[in-house]
Amino acid sequence: MLVEYDPRWPESFTLAAAELSEIEPSWIVEHIGSTAIPGMAAKPAIDLAVRVGSFAEVDDRFESLASLGWLRIARGPKAHRVLVRQEGPRRADIAHFFTAQQWETCNQRIFRDWLLTHPQDAARYLDVKRAAAEAATGMPDYTARKTAVVQDIVDRARAARGLPLVDVWET
Repeated sequence: MLVEYDPRWPESFTLAAAELSEIEPSWIVEHIGSTAIPGMAAKPAIDLAVRVGSFAEVDDRFESLASLGWLRIARGPKAHRVLVRQEGPRRADIAHFFTAQQWETCNQRIFRDWLLTHPQDAARYLDVKRAAAEAATGMPDYTARKTAVVQDIVDRARAARGLPLVDVWET
């Protein structure tokens, strides 16, 4: 489930981001998730945050996205769009699309920024991820085992920015 940090992940992000930017140059694309944190073990899938003007932009460009292997997921968050790209049976890239209004308050970016600047919390999160990966019976269980720590870190990061506290896992 988890692999040790791969120094090629930033390059993989850059390639995926360039493809998305070719589809729509106005989109802003950032590397999020554990693969964006140097030294962090992670599932080997590159997570991207994409700022769009509206979700209609994503829908209007879906054919172009699909031609590059991006697919809709069957179930996902309601507050933002998610597309995935597979390499065989595993997800290689996961693009999270947020509107401009959501961008500054999206938990994925806030969490990444906090971990990049708070090494003790990054180490704590890594310990929890490893324990969750060892004990989990599948992805939902793995996610559930990390939720309390992720919630605590996001709560502190949001409070530091003067933002209201919200649940970390969108349904």
